Amino acid sequence: MKLTEINIILIGIVSLLGVGFYGLLITRNLIKVVMVLQILVKAVVLAFVFSGKVSGNLGLGQSIAATVIVADTIVAVVGLALAVQVRRRFGTLDAPEISTLRG
Repeated sequence: MKLTEINIILIGIVSLLGVGFYGLLITRNLIKVVMVLQILVKAVVLAFVFSGKVSGNLGLGQSIAATVIVADTIVAVVGLALAVQVRRRFGTLDAPEISTLRG
């Protein structure tokens, strides 16, 4: 197998997705979950740009990627703000410990 530019980018996308999914499986800390979701989104952004390059419409791929980056930044800020509020209320960021319902 010859490592061309396309193969290297595909390996990068798949490896970022693998690291992201593995991180979601092993982590329980809410801040780490937000960080792992950021890794997954970066893989998606790279895939959008790559698909735009392959299809010959690089501008469309880049504009979709920029839109995803803006939306992802907003989601990350809200997620981190929620994590701070959870830490203040429950005293921990461990997801299984805060999953109990209290009336």
